[in-house]
Amino acid sequence: MFEQWTQSALWKRIVRSFWGFDAWLNSSIYDSGESARRAYEDFSTFMDRFHVGGFRKALVELACEGLTLGLGGMCLLLALAQGAFQQTSDEDWLKKQDIAVTFLDRYGAEVGRRGIKHDDAVPLEQYPDYLIEALLATEDRRFFDHYGIDPVGTLRALTVNARSSGVVQGGSTLTQQLAKNLFLSNERSIERKIKEAFLAMWLEARLPKREILKLYFDRAYMGAGTYGVQAASEFYFGKNVRDVTLAEAAMLAGLFKAPTKYAPHINLPAARARANDVLSNLVDAGYLTEGQVYAARRNPATPIDRRRDSSPDWYLDFAYREILDLAEQNKFGNDRVLTVRTGLDVNLQRWAETTIEDALRQYGKEKHASQAAAMIADPAGLVHAVVGGRDYGRSQFNRALDAARQPGSSFKPFVYLSAVLTGKFHANTMVNGSPLCIGNWCPHNFGGAGAGLLPMVVALEKSLNTVAAWLSIQIGRAQFPANKYPGDWIAAKAGRATIVQTARAMGVVHTPLEDTPSLPLGADDVKMVDMVSANAAFANGGKWAPAYAAVEIRNSRDEIVYRRDRDGPAYKQVIPADKIAEVNNTLLKYVVIAGTGKRAALDGVVVAGKTGTTNESRNAWFNGFTGNYVGSVWFGNDDNSPTNGLQGGQLPAQAWHDIMVYAHQGIELKNLYGVDDTPPAKGSPGANAAASSDITVAQRPATLSKKTGEALQGIGELIGAASNGKRAETLGPPVNSYARIDTDVRTLTRHTGLD
Repeated sequence: MFEQWTQSALWKRIVRSFWGFDAWLNSSIYDSGESARRAYEDFSTFMDRFHVGGFRKALVELACEGLTLGLGGMCLLLALAQGAFQQTSDEDWLKKQDIAVTFLDRYGAEVGRRGIKHDDAVPLEQYPDYLIEALLATEDRRFFDHYGIDPVGTLRALTVNARSSGVVQGGSTLTQQLAKNLFLSNERSIERKIKEAFLAMWLEARLPKREILKLYFDRAYMGAGTYGVQAASEFYFGKNVRDVTLAEAAMLAGLFKAPTKYAPHINLPAARARANDVLSNLVDAGYLTEGQVYAARRNPATPIDRRRDSSPDWYLDFAYREILDLAEQNKFGNDRVLTVRTGLDVNLQRWAETTIEDALRQYGKEKHASQAAAMIADPAGLVHAVVGGRDYGRSQFNRALDAARQPGSSFKPFVYLSAVLTGKFHANTMVNGSPLCIGNWCPHNFGGAGAGLLPMVVALEKSLNTVAAWLSIQIGRAQFPANKYPGDWIAAKAGRATIVQTARAMGVVHTPLEDTPSLPLGADDVKMVDMVSANAAFANGGKWAPAYAAVEIRNSRDEIVYRRDRDGPAYKQVIPADKIAEVNNTLLKYVVIAGTGKRAALDGVVVAGKTGTTNESRNAWFNGFTGNYVGSVWFGNDDNSPTNGLQGGQLPAQAWHDIMVYAHQGIELKNLYGVDDTPPAKGSPGANAAASSDITVAQRPATLSKKTGEALQGIGELIGAASNGKRAETLGPPVNSYARIDTDVRTLTRHTGLD
């Protein structure tokens, strides 16, 4: 059968077709190879015309390598700059910043302003020529020639500064500085400088030079809480910027780079010396002659005496950021002129700043600590004071809001709370402090101290690292059936996930909290504002309480457009209240009574909290709370360099104590949540209120009670309504308003004892 098939005509046609295809394929491959060979020969012949040798070849090779590296570098820079460009994606990127905010303290007194008011902005054409020239001569002489970044100007500034042994001229262009003011923070990092450069070029492509110059004049920080040269002119000299003299213009131009350092109401000799440098710059740049500046040198500007004035800039930065966030959420409609009543306690703010500065001045050199930060809030999250660093004029980087640092053992309350939440651990539960390893990671206790079995409360008092690591394993095992315990590595990983979940629920939300074996020891970076929010949840019984500043916001028509209790996020129970009470009453308060936080103890007030010290003492923390206040204090260095053995139980706990002694004067003391026992009495082992402090705590000025403050606020609103008819729909006719005023006055008299 097969033989008959192979002899058929169909089979023969199939065979011939196969051999024909094979022949075509072979010839095609051969022809393609020949074509490729001829093409290569032609290409080689063509390229031989460009053959170079010797030093020319070296130059070509270097040029090629340079091009390759340059393109790679540009791709890397563009990748790093993507985050900055995302901020310019909206068409109203500039309008979002055009918001004028007047800030009031908790009692309704004006404390500062932020943003731009368009209705009183002065056109650039009306600025004195010598003011514009003073800025350009000092900050950016090639402003009208460069494209956003100026290599020539940067090189010149480096040369001048090297010859002068100091910073005489800056390397950043005005456009770069504007980009930072509009889009970026004051963080000192290479990434920020890259973003700044790209955004500067983007601004140059989008805006005319004169508009960039006007925006810079309007947006630059000028010290004393003023933004923009018009506000600075009014503050320092009491006049419109149109009317400033040459001497005053020189003093204003000297403020742009170091506004607080050269603020004339703080350091007039330094301000005048800086103004004299600006006048020299005007001559050097060719704008004026020596004869034209002679009178300004002989008769320097004299500012208004504002030595008693102070601006809570750290707090205002925090509050202004919150307002911008709310504006992006369209909470205010189209009205951009706002008045914001905040929770700022001016006296507490000043005392906190003084305490931090005194501690650094007295012990900073000895402990090799150059910076500190603090934040004080109430258990609901309302912030009363913010200290973002030592000197706002030298650096506006707010370490309380933006610095991400390892918290050390001050992170352990989340570990112990997670253990209590399993239902298997309580204060007297025996825990294991013996050495252990999780994989190849083996934690050690401070000073190499060892421990065996001991009660959990004692382990927290001593801040044992081995116990925290051991607890992460036990927390993980609690999630598995009793007869199916996993290995230590798997259990620890599950436990760390639970700890992160606990920390997130309580308010630690602005940093990644990466899963590493050392996470329970506080090795992951956190921000102070998050630690305050989380400790507020401990203080209020387990409710989510993010830190905030704005209590009430009114628009330009004096209408309430936002009220925190009405429009803010709802307070939700994130941790069972009974577990919070147990942790406060049986664990955290003993850290202060008998543990590492003794220096934070207050006479007659129950304090709970935790100290934190990281490797090589790079960061030292104390995070604590009472029934009235929550506070966080950090000491360290901006460059993360080691301190000289500084621990959280030393300067941070002592500074926290000194701030809180002041804060608790003259107020109604509240019990710490879950703790009803009598607080330590003065002289008891746990109450060493100021025994170790060299700082005499000032007497806090008498303040009004909460009810009195509310009555005064109501009186102010009613007087305004009665006099001009505002909000008549809600308050009724004037006669009724006056009747209510009389009622409120009687209430005020009853609360204050005044007649």
